[in-house]
Amino acid sequence: MSGENREETGLPPNWEVRHSNSKNLPYYFNFVDKASRWEPPSGTNTEQLKLYMAKYHSGATGNAAASAPNADAYAAQQQAGGKIRAAHLLVKHRESRRPMSWREAEITRSKDEACTIIQGYEQQIQRGETTLGELALTESDCSSARKHGDLGYFGRGDMQKEFEEAAFNLRPGETSGVVVTASGLHLIQRFVDAPSPRAKNLLTF
Repeated sequence: MSGENREETGLPPNWEVRHSNSKNLPYYFNFVDKASRWEPPSGTNTEQLKLYMAKYHSGATGNAAASAPNADAYAAQQQAGGKIRAAHLLVKHRESRRPMSWREAEITRSKDEACTIIQGYEQQIQRGETTLGELALTESDCSSARKHGDLGYFGRGDMQKEFEEAAFNLRPGETSGVVVTASGLHLIQRFVDAPSPRAKNLLTF
């Protein structure tokens, strides 16, 4: 790809759009450090990128939609400019980096006890007895509980590494298994919708 075309994409320096033959989808490649990713890198001019993708890759993404297993996730990421929206339920324990919450001034339960608790929530959700959002409202140790666990929209680098990897690997509408971070134990549910232009991160934990 020429320097002129790289400017046309709206991507940061050293990044270009390439095409995956195996998935029939475009992806982003850094030709200096050889990194590749499905979502736009930080610093991308997303409006310019949308125009470029519509001009040069609309046919490829349309053909891929019916065959690529991650096509729906890819499309959501494109619409969101690399951001996704997710909710979570957090159970802290005494080894958490901040062993306190809106529910308890001091959390003294062990990590094993927290694991038993969150596995019970996971089973309730899997049996269809309740939803992650309803449980989060009363049981989550994150302040996002008042929003049914909704964390808003976030991109790469905005969350703890383990949380980020789990969230971005979910298909829209899917709920994770138990995810362990320095904050505690999480169940994460990725939303299907893409953010509005005004969407911002709501909070962290």
